[in-house]
Parts: sequence; C-alpha cells; structure tokens
Amino acid sequence: MLDQDSAGLFFNKRQLNKKLSGNDTDILQKAKNYCFLLLKFRPRSEKEIYNRLKRKNFDEKIILAACESLKGSGYIDDNAFSKAWINSRLKKPFGLRRIRQELKLKGIEDNLIESNLAEVRGNYSEEDIVRKAARGRLKRSNVNDPDKAKKNLYAYLLRRGFASETVINVINQLIH
Repeated sequence: MLDQDSAGLFFNKRQLNKKLSGNDTDILQKAKNYCFLLLKFRPRSEKEIYNRLKRKNFDEKIILAACESLKGSGYIDDNAFSKAWINSRLKKPFGLRRIRQELKLKGIEDNLIESNLAEVRGNYSEEDIVRKAARGRLKRSNVNDPDKAKKNLYAYLLRRGFASETVINVINQLIH
C-alpha cells in the first residue's frame, strides 16, 4: 500500500492517517482551507498545491494528508487540470511546445501531457494559429523595416511556443 505522490515522495496511507493527532487534524483543516482558497481562483495541479503548502511551512505529513484528501474528493485532478490548462492556453494563443513545458513545470506527468496534447492535435492547425497571431502582431507593430519586422515577429512567435519551421513559413508568406 505504498503510493507515490506527484512530488515523488513515498508514504503509507495507513501510517499517515494514524500519525495525525487531535491538534494535527486542526492543522490539516487549516491546510485544506488554504487549498480551497487557492482552488477558488483557478484549478491547480497536485504539485502546485504541494509547493504552496510547503511555502506556508506546513508539516510534511499534513501536506501529504491534505493532498490525499483533496485528490480523493476530486478537488485535485491532474488529468482534468492539464486538459483545462491546454484549452485555456490554446485560446491565448500559445504553441504546443510552450504548453508542454508549462505543464511539466506544474508537475504533470509526461504520459498525461502527451495523451492530452494528442487529443487536441486533431483539431489543431498550428499554421493557421501562427498566421492569425502574426497578423495581429503586425497590425500593432509600428516597425517600417521589413527585416526588423521579420526578426521581431519571429522572436515573438517562438516565445509563444510555435515550431520554428511553421513560423518561418508564415512570416515569409506575410512579409515579402
């Protein structure tokens, strides 16, 4: 009955529950209340919750108990979080490379990231999205030199996480 949480820690659920004393249950409730406050603003990954509780100096066993409780209740769900994150970031628009990187930083497992990105790829045309983002950026740009405009646009689109080949093709089509 050993489990591994997303922070990479091994713990025994029975031992964890037995270790909590009366005072610990009060602290656990405070930790969970803090988690609910965080979740009120936006969904969060298990690693984000873990790290925020750690920053608040909660004890390790309290953090693990709070994460386990919230996972069991469905308040923390890395799969649902990653799907929601992908959808929100595609609307910005960001490229799949950047979204993948952000999810890794948030502690989402690679196989979960790849499966959720694979679901999106069917309806995702990076070239169309890059073209739309590039046109919008060019409209707001006041650069008259075509070479400088290309350079600025290229850097902007790469920062957004789009593939360099796609960015180059679109820029060459838009700026002659």
